[in-house]
Amino acid sequence: MSLTRTKRLRQALAGKRAVMAPGVVDAMYARLVAEAGFEAMYMTGAGTSATRLGYPDVGLLTMTEMVDNATRIADASDVPLIADADNGFGGPLNVRRAIQLYERGGVAAIHLEDQVLPKRCGHLSGKQLVPAADMVAKVKAAVDARIDQDFVVIARTDALSVDGRDAAFDRAEMYRDAGADVIFIESPGPDDLAHIAPRFPGIALLYNMATSGKTPFLKREEIEELGFKLIIYPNWLLLSAMEAARKTLEIMKTEESIASVAPNVMSFKQFFDTARMAEVQELEARYGTPENSRTGY
Repeated sequence: MSLTRTKRLRQALAGKRAVMAPGVVDAMYARLVAEAGFEAMYMTGAGTSATRLGYPDVGLLTMTEMVDNATRIADASDVPLIADADNGFGGPLNVRRAIQLYERGGVAAIHLEDQVLPKRCGHLSGKQLVPAADMVAKVKAAVDARIDQDFVVIARTDALSVDGRDAAFDRAEMYRDAGADVIFIESPGPDDLAHIAPRFPGIALLYNMATSGKTPFLKREEIEELGFKLIIYPNWLLLSAMEAARKTLEIMKTEESIASVAPNVMSFKQFFDTARMAEVQELEARYGTPENSRTGY
């Protein structure tokens, strides 16, 4: 019997190596991550807001929009998905519903943050925090709402850049005691990193490899040595693709041709193979689709 995605994520977090989770924004990125052989992936809230709305991560997406995106990503791959759940989209009752929807959608883990509405991307300025007791209630609601006890609840605090290290650590301890499975202290700088693991023995810690540069771009081994068990890489794939797309548009505009770009992009066949063309062909054959109507290259 194969293990559930939640169980596999739990086992990975209990292993010796830190779990690397590339950031994805849609189903095709999920399939690329699966092809590359990663053991987890992460649905980035900032990337979801950018691709679905064309706006920065300032709390504009609703619960149902975030869950819908997460469900589509989870459905596209068997790789365990960790999803951004913002600040739970309201109070503890909103958190309960969010957890139930994410879990029902095939997500293996979510993280909640202690910001007010409207929230901000963790590496932007202008963040404000809810009282710690309010976040404790949300964490308790999240833990209580899950049906699958292997579903991972990650508690994030943004207090480090708002109120300083001591306040962030105090909040994180409260969230751990409320039942969080993983602690996520957002935006630590080089001077903060060595202090985190000694303060939180016995619980998994998340390292956010955001593109802002506020947190150092360390290697996996270096992050493991600092005591972190989960590394998320929120928007690196999206930014790589956007830069490539911008260059393609520049060439298309100036050369009025696509010929010089064609050798450097994924082929037509590779694109459809990644989109699981083989699965479609197998299903058409199984269900008796006439030969002259079957999908092919």
